[in-house]
Amino acid sequence: MATDYDAPRNKDEDQSNESLEALQSQRGGGAKTAIIDVEDSDTAEGIDLPGADLSGEELVVQVVPPREDEFTCSSCFLVRHRSQVAREKNGELYCRDCEG
Repeated sequence: MATDYDAPRNKDEDQSNESLEALQSQRGGGAKTAIIDVEDSDTAEGIDLPGADLSGEELVVQVVPPREDEFTCSSCFLVRHRSQVAREKNGELYCRDCEG
C-alpha cells in the first residue's frame, strides 16, 4: 500500500498526544538515574591525549633478544616462530600472513 507523504496530517493523532508531565507521572513518578561506576583510572589524569607532551615520562621496558627459533617479519615487523617463514629474499624473512 502506497503512502502519500504530501497529504495533510490527521488532527486526531495530534490531540491524542499527552504532555510530557502527564506521561512522566503515569510512568511512576520521576526519571530514574543511572549509576556509573567510576574508577581512578577513568579520570582525565589517567588518559593520555594525542599530541600530549610526554618528554618528561620515562619508560621502563625490558627488551628480550629474539630466540634462535624466532624471526622478525620484514613486512609487518612481528616476531614469529621459524615455522611461519614463507619467503626469504635478500636476507629478509617474510611471514605466511604477509605472503598469503
